[in-house]
Amino acid sequence: MEPVTVIGAGLAGSECAWQLARRGIPVTLREMKPEKMTPAHVTPWFAELCCSNSLRGAGLENAVGLLKEELRRLDSLILRCADATAVPAGGALAVDREGFARMVTEEIRNHPLITVVPGEVTELPEGQVVVASGPLTSDTLANRLLALLGDGQQTTLNFFDAAAPLVSFDSVDMDSAYFASRYDKGTPDYINCPLSKEEYLSFWQELTTAQEAEVHGFEDGQVFEGCMPVEVMARRGEDTLRFGPLKPRGLPDPKTGKEPYAVVQLRRDNADGTIYNLVGFQTHLRWPEQKRVFTMIPALKDAQFLRYGVMHRNTYLDSPRLLDRYYRLKSQSRIAFAGQMTGVEGYVESCASGFLVGVETARRLKGQAPIDFPQETAIGALGLYVSNQTVGVFQPMNINFGIIPPLDHRVKGKRNKNAELSQRSLAIIEARREEILS
Repeated sequence: MEPVTVIGAGLAGSECAWQLARRGIPVTLREMKPEKMTPAHVTPWFAELCCSNSLRGAGLENAVGLLKEELRRLDSLILRCADATAVPAGGALAVDREGFARMVTEEIRNHPLITVVPGEVTELPEGQVVVASGPLTSDTLANRLLALLGDGQQTTLNFFDAAAPLVSFDSVDMDSAYFASRYDKGTPDYINCPLSKEEYLSFWQELTTAQEAEVHGFEDGQVFEGCMPVEVMARRGEDTLRFGPLKPRGLPDPKTGKEPYAVVQLRRDNADGTIYNLVGFQTHLRWPEQKRVFTMIPALKDAQFLRYGVMHRNTYLDSPRLLDRYYRLKSQSRIAFAGQMTGVEGYVESCASGFLVGVETARRLKGQAPIDFPQETAIGALGLYVSNQTVGVFQPMNINFGIIPPLDHRVKGKRNKNAELSQRSLAIIEARREEILS
């Protein structure tokens, strides 16, 4: 079989390589780590989660829960490794980040049809190529892609992404915090750090005036809404955080039986429960300012920061003009793209794009017709959104029920309606499952 070169061993590239190899296609997987690192990555492992250990909601009333279930039923490597390394997180799927990345790396390296070649890619190779180099693609490769795609129009857009700080569990003052999940959903896996009105207003005031680190070209308007830095969000108004990441609804303090004025949640970051992530606290404040302001939260007054928040550039394509529904380059079908570079936002979405590229590339090389993933499925809806030329201003997109066609009948209640949308999608997946896996 004709081999395929996959550039990048993040979630999209790893999933793509795996799907190709399990269908008998030889793969050369190019990964520049550890020879060259990005500003956001610190380990040599594949599929490194740099911003959060959460793959988001697990229930089928959530669109991302549906997307995960579709991938799970279709033998996704990423979902299998995520389930195997899951840590308690209430109604979300969160993983031990290092354990997850190690497992993906071992699976990839042990596959007989996958050859891993380390080092930076500076030129697109001949033959079949999948570019899954991620939103932090090296400048050299990015310039080569611009030369390939450029025709006098804008082919790439930039936005800035932010990662949240990590603290050690033993430095959290549990006398000032409590374990709970919102509305007692799932198991009580989150550490909740309550703030009174006076504490919150003092914290909010300092957050809005804290010094930011310099990020070349950064403006608030260039931040993707799904990764909005907490200080940028705070500047939108006094109560913005209380209706966002610090909302207290459904989290009564067991000491008082009442909901606090605001709540900062911490989510487990590893299987041992020794490291916790500040939920929703993506930031690009200077590191001394992060320590000064975030330790104003009573439960974090003596917090040991194992990693401060960081800010980095993300790059994505003008995909509706450039790509088809299978993420192939319209002008050169031998080249496909996968992951956040295509404008799918989020780890699960990146995995889904890599999955679809891997499946369809293998089928094309074997002379098989493409699988029709209709818009009623989450996998299909993402591909169709990314390639939809009627989209006016193309921006990164998380999976959501808004890009999936509505039901042909009325259902009372949003959760019930979403659950039925999920069941419709999974019925389609099950009907095609044998063909997809063959």
